[in-house]
Amino acid sequence: MASVAIKVADATTGTVSAEDGKFSLVVSRLPVRLEFSALGFVNKELTVRNAAEELTVYLFPEAEALSEIVLRSTIIPNELRQTPAAVSIISETDFERFDETNIVKVINTAPGVYVHQGALNTNKLSIRGIGARSQYSTNRVKAYFEEIPISTAEGETTLDDIDQSMIERAEIIKGPNSSVYGAGLGGVINLYAADADEDGTQASTRHTFGSFGLMKNTVKAAHASGSTNLVAAYNHLESDGFRENGDYERDSFTVHGRVSGSDNGTLSVLAQFTRLMAYIPSSLNRETLEHDPSSAAYTWGAAQGYESYDKGLFGLSYRHNFSDNFYNTTSIFMNFRDAYEPRPFDILKEEQVATGARTKFNFGIDLAGIETEFSVGSEIYREWYDTATFENLYEDFPGEGSVAGNSLSNNNQDRNYYNFFAQWNFAFSEAFQLETGVNLNTTKYKLTDLFNRDEVDQSGDYRFETILSPRMGAVYNVSENKSVYASISHGFSTPTVAETLTPEGQINTDLEPETGINYEVGFKGNWLNNQLYTEVALFSIQVENLLVAERVGQDQYIGRNAGKTDHNGIEFLLNYNFDLTRGIQARPYVNAAFNFFEFDEFTDDGIDYSGNKLPGVPERSITAGFDIFTDPGFNFHAVFQHQGEMPLDDANSGFNDNYNLLNLKASYNLNLPGGFETQFFGGVNNIFDEAYAASIIPNSVGFGGSAPRYYYPGNPRNYFGGVQLKYLF
Repeated sequence: MASVAIKVADATTGTVSAEDGKFSLVVSRLPVRLEFSALGFVNKELTVRNAAEELTVYLFPEAEALSEIVLRSTIIPNELRQTPAAVSIISETDFERFDETNIVKVINTAPGVYVHQGALNTNKLSIRGIGARSQYSTNRVKAYFEEIPISTAEGETTLDDIDQSMIERAEIIKGPNSSVYGAGLGGVINLYAADADEDGTQASTRHTFGSFGLMKNTVKAAHASGSTNLVAAYNHLESDGFRENGDYERDSFTVHGRVSGSDNGTLSVLAQFTRLMAYIPSSLNRETLEHDPSSAAYTWGAAQGYESYDKGLFGLSYRHNFSDNFYNTTSIFMNFRDAYEPRPFDILKEEQVATGARTKFNFGIDLAGIETEFSVGSEIYREWYDTATFENLYEDFPGEGSVAGNSLSNNNQDRNYYNFFAQWNFAFSEAFQLETGVNLNTTKYKLTDLFNRDEVDQSGDYRFETILSPRMGAVYNVSENKSVYASISHGFSTPTVAETLTPEGQINTDLEPETGINYEVGFKGNWLNNQLYTEVALFSIQVENLLVAERVGQDQYIGRNAGKTDHNGIEFLLNYNFDLTRGIQARPYVNAAFNFFEFDEFTDDGIDYSGNKLPGVPERSITAGFDIFTDPGFNFHAVFQHQGEMPLDDANSGFNDNYNLLNLKASYNLNLPGGFETQFFGGVNNIFDEAYAASIIPNSVGFGGSAPRYYYPGNPRNYFGGVQLKYLF
């Protein structure tokens, strides 16, 4: 049972009680039943009516609401405070703090998570340092949208395609947790769609304009009734970019809905289509970063390099309740990607199609007086990749950009991924709970070599070692609102398709999955009458068969296993809610991570790097800020971010400088006659115009006497603003 304090326009107070998603509001003599998500009533203005009276109510959640949120991403749902793992919650309020151009900006504020933000389409994410040595994309981290994978089977993820307007909440499970989700050594990101928040039919339009030709338009429709909740949205985002050869344009259409046919079953559907055209300025050397950061890398500018793709995602999920303690959830899904990417060194054409299914059975029993919950299930995933490369003849056609020449390689991979999992939760008492789990994974693929111009035919069947991933965790409630936990978990990540192929298109058959074990202890608790919520986590991850990218040419890499790494760190979170004055609430917060990541055993080309710091990860990350909410509808957000020094390469021969950013945003909500609601908003990013590198390419190497191109410069000071209009029919 969750309890949330409320403020009423006439200064009376009441209580909202929540149980099973039902919120009962009592103000004076007026009882009302409402439906909201656990995070859905931040600064929510409601008009409560009956025949006798009308009251306007503003709802503000206490810090207690965060600790008592029931996590949806764990295989067995449990409250955040009762979960023996570090799970970061990204709420609707967190999303509102930024300019809404890219969801990774918000995710980058979670403790233990770091995102290299090279451009709107060039983002790579690491969790606790895992995935930091990836060159241009996010891998070792899995992501799901409403339990439908948006990652490839090996754990390569693109979050840029998911528009913030469709997301209500995200849950980030940090560290190896393959006992639940399979190949995700760094962790798992689960996104949950925004529902229609009121009964009836709504239509809204939102327009954002900003520096560097930024323009974003969103058109959204939603309908909710007793058995149906449906949301559809179209988004268009474009920008000229801060840098040369940095134009960006993305269109996406998303539909999400749920239909309850009876008390026993609920059908959910998700469909999304994305079309992207984004030019690539690429990375710069140190001198150019300092003196001409808006320029593009010369070869990328001359080739007018870009990436374009059409991408689709479709899934159905059905939950059936056999009884109060026994239910099944089954999902089927399909996605595709058709991509074309001219680079200075070649032109890459990729086609990918994936299908799969995931099912799990959950039931609870009383076992000799011990409350027990059990879940068992499986996930099957099949992917087809067709990759081909061609000569890029841009130098033969000056000023015309990339021109395709002869074929260089053509390969087809058919990957099969099987994941079987189980989890048991035991409540030995109200104070002590134990959680155990296990996962069995096997991944195999078939390669068809379609390039007949060389004498090497690498067609054949290949497979990675079958991996067993156990997990165990325990929670002890030291008091009603405070708990400590400890856990140990195993994780793995298989090599990506890009890592299994050399630049010449030949298969790299010597690679093994990267594996790791996470040891963790932590504390979660409320203070000061539940106005203050804190979390502290201490962890140690040992990674073996480290997959590294060895640079063999300009922007060309091959993957290989090399040594071990140790990831030791401390993460901290603090949220504090209090009233400044009548009708004004403040919420300061701090998220921080202090990282001690280094190579345990690592020798490369005869050079021993053991004991060196891991490149691509800041030594510390601190996000601090505050939110102001007022009864009249004026809201203000300030976000300060500090990133510490970051090694550039395995030898630690250089470091990316630390930097500090301050972003501000304000909004005003206004109800208009006739059922219209409007919001005006605006803000400024990087208010002090800090010059910094927002992303680095670890272990960059200079060729032809040129300096290494480590850096993607971050945007200078920039502005944005816009308006939203919503109508309730």
